[in-house]
Amino acid sequence: MTYATFPLPDAARRPLLAEPVFGAAGILIGLSLAVTLTAQAIDPRPFAGDSVWVKPIKFQVALSLYLLTLSVFARWLPAGMTARPAYRIFAAFVVFSILAELAWIGGAAFFGTASHFNVSSPLMATLYGLMGFFAVSLTSASLVYGFAIWRNSATGLAPALRLSIALGLVLTFVLTVLVAGTMASLPGHLVGTAKTGASLPIFGWSREVGDLRLPHFFASHAMHVLPVLGWAAARFLPPAMALPATWLAAIAFTGSVLLAFGLALSGLPIV
Repeated sequence: MTYATFPLPDAARRPLLAEPVFGAAGILIGLSLAVTLTAQAIDPRPFAGDSVWVKPIKFQVALSLYLLTLSVFARWLPAGMTARPAYRIFAAFVVFSILAELAWIGGAAFFGTASHFNVSSPLMATLYGLMGFFAVSLTSASLVYGFAIWRNSATGLAPALRLSIALGLVLTFVLTVLVAGTMASLPGHLVGTAKTGASLPIFGWSREVGDLRLPHFFASHAMHVLPVLGWAAARFLPPAMALPATWLAAIAFTGSVLLAFGLALSGLPIV
């Protein structure tokens, strides 16, 4: 039997955004950037050294990309899975969790207060905990997709590519929950006391002390990095080597995230 690195005709006939709820929500969140970018342009208020609107913008970009990626990967879910009532309820709750997160972060920006690590009152502490629950809930979609694609032998994808998509999705959940859960239990994302505030351009990661945002960033993008490596293995390596290479890539990626996580917890900047 021969495999293609791209979907066979049955999958190819599906739309690019094969999960319409996730696809539509991802597009709408992306379009909503027009509002926050306009707010940033006319509202000069700073917060923690940046514009008060920087965090909402970052989360809009990240969550829009997350939903659109899931919608693309839905092409390779088992046939009929997205039509099941239980799945439809789950997908609606994932989108609700994302919208709740964005409303919380955008509302905090509007009022000029912190959304994350804000336990300044019992109410804020309760809301922060609730947002943590929503964060795990929305991330669980990658876990569900990962196992479903892993078990679906009818994707038409080369085994290495299917494995890489599944591993990327599962590791996105596992590593993100590990890193983000640890970060949420601490007073902030920095481990140590920064003296000058030196940071990496664009990303803002500290160049002086440990910064948990760096491993969090890479953990959340396992779903993008590993499929690219799996595609390369399926495309350029013999079939007998492609699967082992994909496993090695997943192990190396996981090790890199854990190394960055350990360095950050030790108070050491990786850059």
